[in-house]
Amino acid sequence: MRTYLIEDLNDKDYRTVTAAFDELGLRGSIDGIYYLPLPEDLLQGEQKAHLGECGPYFMALEAVDSPDQNSLRLELLVRARNKIRCSCVSYADPAQRKHMIEYLDQFIEELEVSV
Repeated sequence: MRTYLIEDLNDKDYRTVTAAFDELGLRGSIDGIYYLPLPEDLLQGEQKAHLGECGPYFMALEAVDSPDQNSLRLELLVRARNKIRCSCVSYADPAQRKHMIEYLDQFIEELEVSV
Protein backbone atom coordinates (compact mmCIF):
# COMPACT_ATOMS: atom_id res chain seq x y z
CA MET A 1 0.00 0.00 0.00
CA ARG A 2 1.26 3.46 -0.84
CA THR A 3 1.04 5.82 2.12
CA TYR A 4 2.00 9.26 3.34
CA LEU A 5 3.36 8.86 6.86
CA ILE A 6 3.62 11.42 9.64
CA GLU A 7 5.34 9.96 12.67
CA ASP A 8 6.80 10.96 16.01
CA LEU A 9 3.69 12.80 17.19
CA ASN A 10 3.72 13.39 20.92
CA ASP A 11 0.61 12.34 22.87
CA LYS A 12 -0.80 15.88 23.15
CA ASP A 13 -0.45 16.59 19.43
CA TYR A 14 -1.88 13.18 18.53
CA ARG A 15 -4.95 13.85 20.69
CA THR A 16 -5.31 17.35 19.17
CA VAL A 17 -5.36 15.98 15.63
CA THR A 18 -7.73 13.09 16.32
CA ALA A 19 -10.09 15.35 18.29
CA ALA A 20 -10.21 17.76 15.34
CA PHE A 21 -11.02 14.90 12.94
CA ASP A 22 -13.74 13.73 15.36
CA GLU A 23 -15.25 17.24 15.50
CA LEU A 24 -15.41 17.31 11.69
CA GLY A 25 -17.29 14.00 11.66
CA LEU A 26 -14.56 12.18 9.72
CA ARG A 27 -14.38 9.12 12.00
CA GLY A 28 -14.75 5.80 10.21
CA SER A 29 -16.48 2.67 11.44
CA ILE A 30 -13.20 1.24 12.78
CA ASP A 31 -11.47 2.90 15.73
CA GLY A 32 -8.53 5.01 14.58
CA ILE A 33 -9.69 5.25 10.96
CA TYR A 34 -10.80 8.54 9.42
CA TYR A 35 -12.31 9.19 6.00
CA LEU A 36 -10.89 12.30 4.34
CA PRO A 37 -13.23 13.33 1.51
CA LEU A 38 -11.82 13.87 -1.95
CA PRO A 39 -13.20 16.98 -3.69
CA GLU A 40 -15.41 16.14 -6.68
CA ASP A 41 -13.43 18.44 -8.98
CA LEU A 42 -10.39 16.18 -8.49
CA LEU A 43 -12.14 12.94 -9.42
CA GLN A 44 -10.84 10.92 -12.35
CA GLY A 45 -13.17 10.30 -15.32
CA GLU A 46 -14.38 6.90 -14.17
CA GLN A 47 -14.85 8.14 -10.60
CA LYS A 48 -17.03 10.99 -11.92
CA ALA A 49 -19.06 8.51 -13.97
CA HIS A 50 -19.52 6.22 -10.93
CA LEU A 51 -20.16 9.00 -8.39
CA GLY A 52 -23.89 8.29 -8.02
CA GLU A 53 -23.46 4.54 -7.63
CA CYS A 54 -20.12 4.19 -5.83
CA GLY A 55 -19.31 7.61 -4.32
CA PRO A 56 -18.61 9.71 -2.47
CA TYR A 57 -14.86 9.15 -2.64
CA PHE A 58 -12.31 9.48 0.13
CA MET A 59 -8.85 8.52 1.30
CA ALA A 60 -8.49 6.63 4.55
CA LEU A 61 -6.25 7.93 7.30
CA GLU A 62 -5.13 5.61 10.08
CA ALA A 63 -4.29 7.27 13.39
CA VAL A 64 -1.92 4.93 15.22
CA ASP A 65 -1.73 5.43 18.99
CA SER A 66 1.29 3.47 20.15
CA PRO A 67 3.43 3.60 23.31
CA ASP A 68 6.48 3.65 21.04
CA GLN A 69 5.36 6.15 18.43
CA ASN A 70 2.13 7.92 17.47
CA SER A 71 1.62 8.37 13.75
CA LEU A 72 -0.80 9.26 10.97
CA ARG A 73 -0.86 7.12 7.82
CA LEU A 74 -2.73 8.49 4.83
CA GLU A 75 -3.45 5.76 2.29
CA LEU A 76 -2.92 7.06 -1.22
CA LEU A 77 -5.80 4.96 -2.47
CA VAL A 78 -9.05 6.60 -3.52
CA ARG A 79 -11.86 4.55 -2.00
CA ALA A 80 -15.59 4.59 -2.74
CA ARG A 81 -17.98 4.92 0.19
CA ASN A 82 -20.72 2.73 -1.32
CA LYS A 83 -18.66 -0.02 -2.97
CA ILE A 84 -15.57 -1.84 -1.78
CA ARG A 85 -14.63 -3.33 -5.14
CA CYS A 86 -15.00 -1.44 -8.37
CA SER A 87 -12.69 -0.31 -11.14
CA CYS A 88 -13.16 3.29 -9.93
CA VAL A 89 -11.28 2.47 -6.71
CA SER A 90 -7.66 3.18 -7.59
CA TYR A 91 -4.45 4.75 -6.43
CA ALA A 92 -4.55 8.52 -6.40
CA ASP A 93 -3.37 10.28 -9.50
CA PRO A 94 -0.71 13.01 -9.05
CA ALA A 95 -3.25 15.84 -8.59
CA GLN A 96 -5.28 13.88 -6.02
CA ARG A 97 -2.16 12.84 -4.14
CA LYS A 98 -0.77 16.39 -4.08
CA HIS A 99 -4.07 17.85 -2.89
CA MET A 100 -4.60 15.37 -0.07
CA ILE A 101 -1.02 15.52 1.22
CA GLU A 102 -1.16 19.32 1.21
CA TYR A 103 -4.59 19.20 2.88
CA LEU A 104 -3.26 17.03 5.69
CA ASP A 105 -0.12 19.13 6.12
CA GLN A 106 -2.16 22.35 6.27
CA PHE A 107 -4.68 20.79 8.67
CA ILE A 108 -1.88 19.86 11.06
CA GLU A 109 -0.19 23.23 10.67
CA GLU A 110 -3.41 25.09 11.50
CA LEU A 111 -3.70 23.02 14.69
CA GLU A 112 -0.18 24.19 15.56
CA VAL A 113 1.03 20.62 15.85
CA SER A 114 4.79 20.21 15.68
CA VAL A 115 5.99 17.40 13.43
